Amino acid sequence: MKKTKWLFIVVLILTGIYVATVFIFPVKLDREQNKTKLLPPYKVSDKALALYNSLDFIADLHCDALLWSRDLTIKNSIGHMDFPRMQDANLALQAFTIVTKVPKGQNFSKNTGESFDMMTLMNFLQARPISNWFSLFERAVYQSQKLHKMAADYNDEFIVVKNANDLNRLITLRKENKHVVGGFLGLEGGHCLEGKIENLEKLYQEGVRMVGPTHFFDNELGGSAHGISKEGLSDFGHKVIQRMDELDMIIDLSHTSPAMIDDILAQTRRPVLVSHTGVRGTMDNPRNLSDEHVRQIAANGGLIGVAFFKGAVDTPLTKGIVDTMKYIKSIAGVKCIALGSDYDGSMTAPFDVTGLPLLVEELLNQGFKEDEIRAIMGENVKQFMLKNLPE
Repeated sequence: MKKTKWLFIVVLILTGIYVATVFIFPVKLDREQNKTKLLPPYKVSDKALALYNSLDFIADLHCDALLWSRDLTIKNSIGHMDFPRMQDANLALQAFTIVTKVPKGQNFSKNTGESFDMMTLMNFLQARPISNWFSLFERAVYQSQKLHKMAADYNDEFIVVKNANDLNRLITLRKENKHVVGGFLGLEGGHCLEGKIENLEKLYQEGVRMVGPTHFFDNELGGSAHGISKEGLSDFGHKVIQRMDELDMIIDLSHTSPAMIDDILAQTRRPVLVSHTGVRGTMDNPRNLSDEHVRQIAANGGLIGVAFFKGAVDTPLTKGIVDTMKYIKSIAGVKCIALGSDYDGSMTAPFDVTGLPLLVEELLNQGFKEDEIRAIMGENVKQFMLKNLPE
């Protein structure tokens, strides 16, 4: 009896510690990992603010907010993004990308999927379903459903965009009510397919419309830019790309090896995009695109989302973002340039989403014309999505 009592006390103490950790740790980690150089409110010139306020459609191609335990239906004091801040920023469309595995010590140069997975620990400490602790696929399903649930809780002012009709509805509704915003789902790394093509189909049913074949390590689809092999598409990878084309899913070349980029561009019949990247012409590292790939993606009718973090671009970050855009323009034109912030991706951003007018000001300072700024800030994404989403 005495032994049972002590066992009960130990279990009670451990449960209390776990509950306390669940309430404290995720918020603390979110605050530490997703910082901004400048805090709101942000000040810009009257000219930049007037132009920003006149923008009809602003869009961003990469945000990892679903990774965190934050409720996106309320305005948060931490992180870079939530639905109310989207509305404050007049951001019409945001890609919500799903992270399912992160190797400990990840870096731009060399990672292996055999390293300890930080997302297993994260899912445990966030008290996510036990199925998430052991299955990358279930983590992807959970995050997909999380966006749908938050959208349903947001008073008809958030639309999950799954097809061109949804996007047209968003565009139409915003003519009457600028508070209506939308988002679409993407995968950061095909490892969550767990080597099964049917899991691609299942995630399509969950609303996923964009897939990056690799993240920071090689997987069943082929080589990562930051992996060991640096190889192109595997046999399974070719099958995934073929099925994505059949489903009209968008291919995201972020984090893929140069050899994989070549293989995908040779195989796909559809325009591709790079949701968050830099270019080697302004910062030479394995994370960023070569001039040749920039040109090929532009010629393919694709998009290049310029990321906001150090490593993709140089510091100071806001100037570095526009420097990168200016370089892309010089070799491939403006029609391929888009925003690819990587908000809430465990990085320090120059500003949160409400600071996007600062980017317009820097674009003006560096000589971009108003029609070019409109294209970069969202019109390019709108046209790309209308043409390439399923009907």
